[in-house]
Amino acid sequence: MSKKVALLTTFLVLGLTSMAFAAEAGSAEAVGVSFFVYSAIAAGFGMAIAAFGCGIGQGIAIRGAVEGIARNPDASGKVTVTMLIGLAMIESLAIYALVVSLILIYANPVSSLIQGFVGLG
Repeated sequence: MSKKVALLTTFLVLGLTSMAFAAEAGSAEAVGVSFFVYSAIAAGFGMAIAAFGCGIGQGIAIRGAVEGIARNPDASGKVTVTMLIGLAMIESLAIYALVVSLILIYANPVSSLIQGFVGLG
C-alpha cells in the first residue's frame, strides 16, 4: 500500500470517527431514526466496497484465464471451466455482502433494542 493511500485512509477513518462522537443532544426518537439512517449508509458502503472488490477480482481472474489460453490454446476447455467456477465463487462474495446489507436495512438484529430504548416499539 502506498503512503498516499494509507494517509488518505487514516484521515478518512479519523474524520468519520470524530463525526460519530460529535452527536448533538436530541430526543430519543431522533437517536432511533439516526440509527436506522446510519445502518442504511453502512449497508450502502458495504455493498459498494464488496462490488468494487469483486469486480477487481473478476477482472484479474479473466485476465489470467485469457493469458493461460493464449499460452496454451489446447487447455482452453479446462481453463474456461476453472475460470467459470472461480468467477462463481467471487460472485458469491458479492451476494453475501448483499445479504448482509439487506439484513442491516430490513432485519437489523439490534433494531428491536433500539426501538425499545427509543420507545418506538
